[in-house]
Amino acid sequence: MAGPASPTPPARDRARIEDANATGRVPAVFVHGLWLLPTSWDRWAALFEEAGFAPVTAGWPDDPETVAEAGAHPEAFARKSVGQVADHFCDLIGGLDRKPVVIGHSFGGLITQIIAGRGLSRASVAIDPAPFRGVLPLPLSSLRAAGAVLGNPANYHRAVPLTYEQFRYAFANAVDEQEARQLYETFAVPAPGRPLFQAAAANVNPWTEVKVDTTAADRGPLLVISGEKDHTVPWAIADASYRKQARNTHAVTEITEIAGRGHSLTIDHGWREVAQTALDFVRRFADPAR
Repeated sequence: MAGPASPTPPARDRARIEDANATGRVPAVFVHGLWLLPTSWDRWAALFEEAGFAPVTAGWPDDPETVAEAGAHPEAFARKSVGQVADHFCDLIGGLDRKPVVIGHSFGGLITQIIAGRGLSRASVAIDPAPFRGVLPLPLSSLRAAGAVLGNPANYHRAVPLTYEQFRYAFANAVDEQEARQLYETFAVPAPGRPLFQAAAANVNPWTEVKVDTTAADRGPLLVISGEKDHTVPWAIADASYRKQARNTHAVTEITEIAGRGHSLTIDHGWREVAQTALDFVRRFADPAR
């Protein structure tokens, strides 16, 4: 079941679509997850642009521009659903002149797979992706990481910030204390609670929005990247997602584990290794200049 109709992409996102179209190159669309903003992809966007792609770092509906704005207006994040965000990105991709590669992290990795299942990406990378219906493992570390939201049913309709201690466990467990605090201050913003409740109930709700068409003939190549020390989306979840996707007989499906990395692997000091892994994969299937 699709979520509510997504609004027209804001001027910021429309400008990025227009910029990508103007280059004539293959776009690279980046999809962030909970507790982050599109700016978390800025270094990735620069790397992909240098490699010849046209980066599009779009936001979820109503995303504030900055971390400071997000702290001042947390209500902007409330009530967003997986279906609404997926439809928002699909609408955005519909404005591109060329079929993009899509890279997403955490719930952005789930959205990336939904987009791929709708045949809208030429190659996709899902990094520590949130689980979808049919992915059964539920490790204790994942439950603890989600506890900041799931512990209170009222959070379904709220925007929920993480305390530093919660961020340290869920994101920054594989970096030292100094870097963890820097990441928290630089990147962490409130997030809608609803997607976590949707994911938690996906396997008992036949009408869930948290579902992926894993067998679509036009899904395209897919890489799943897992951080070895991720508490939020540990290997058991990433591998189960990969195994579901690998049943697709029409396209390449691969998985790789990045040693020593936690859920902050896209934003911490080792981001370039992860970005290069993603870039190397999509370049096998997409010439940015053609």
